[in-house]
Amino acid sequence: MHFDPILPAVVGTTFIGLLLSLIFRHFKLPLVLAYIVTGFIVGPQCLGLIKDINVIETMGSLGVILLLFFIGMEVSPDKLRRSWRVSIGSTGLQIVLCVACVHLVGSLLDWSLQRIVLLGFVLSLSSTAVVLKLMQDSNELHSEQGQHVLGVLLVQDLAVIPMVIVIGMMDETGVQSDVIAMQVGAGIGVLLLVRWLLNQEYIEFTWLNKLKVNHELQVFGALLCCFGLALLSGLMHLSTALGAFVGGMLVAKMKDSMWIRSSLQAFHVVFIALFFMSIGMLLDVQFIVQNSTLLTSLLLMVLVGNTLIATFTLRLLHVSWTKSLYAAAMLAQVGEFSFILATLGRQSKLISDYGYHVTVAVIALSLFASPFWVALARKILPTPLVSIEERRNK
Repeated sequence: MHFDPILPAVVGTTFIGLLLSLIFRHFKLPLVLAYIVTGFIVGPQCLGLIKDINVIETMGSLGVILLLFFIGMEVSPDKLRRSWRVSIGSTGLQIVLCVACVHLVGSLLDWSLQRIVLLGFVLSLSSTAVVLKLMQDSNELHSEQGQHVLGVLLVQDLAVIPMVIVIGMMDETGVQSDVIAMQVGAGIGVLLLVRWLLNQEYIEFTWLNKLKVNHELQVFGALLCCFGLALLSGLMHLSTALGAFVGGMLVAKMKDSMWIRSSLQAFHVVFIALFFMSIGMLLDVQFIVQNSTLLTSLLLMVLVGNTLIATFTLRLLHVSWTKSLYAAAMLAQVGEFSFILATLGRQSKLISDYGYHVTVAVIALSLFASPFWVALARKILPTPLVSIEERRNK
């Protein structure tokens, strides 16, 4: 037999992913869960069809970039402008309260201040990919609470920059001053660009019209628009996902830019599925079983604690109780950027190897549990939360 060794992995992963997607869809469960379970089954913990998790994680990160690019194209500038006070205020308060809550626990366990700050940062970040996927699937992105959640997620992406700087300062090696200066300058530049885009009715790049004559040119042009701006953001030591979002906003302001969206749709579906599969591959069942009581307790504390904190901060900013609670349930899980912060903490010896594995397990489990947590919130809340467009149609 003569075939590429990667073919069994590709065929097996595609078949299992398709089968689980059909099953989960039949039971009206989010497809995000099907992708995570697929990743666990085909990963090294189960069938071992895919042993190099780093490759899947890299491809999955491209999916996050595409997701944020699409969200940037869909976002309403007027709604985003109106919710900036809630986004910034809620995010800042959530970070402070998360650190304060970890300090209460850490003081009882004799943790160092550095470890308390690190874990507070880790727990304060939500998953942009999971939350936006859930809102897209339920058509809630354009609702009032959807815009609040989107704004909070974007501010959290920006907040990663000072968090990384603080963690670096707590390390003995410190951080490079030129990197800090570049990050601060780039962050200010992004804010100014977003403000400029919000005030523009449309932007016209006549040279892009030449790409519309050929579908292949459209695909490559669309990929360049998306990943080029993400790369530029990464070179400035900012989040590549943030750069992709701003790129999506830029494209949305162009005249006749729908061809860019249609050209990237297939890439978006495949790569975002790979991102969630990479989360499933991180689930170490043996470690989870051995520490099941601890991890279950920590998971419940994280989901309940983050929900209460986010509800309090949103309500403090005059968002209604129902919308605050629902948005908080959306933001309850721990995000993918927390993996990065936990890794930095391990490298800086702010947490032990065991503490790192516990942190990673809680993050992965919270991502898996998030759709169930949101579904529970939908059942508990007294009134249905539908998008603004749906209300208008009614």
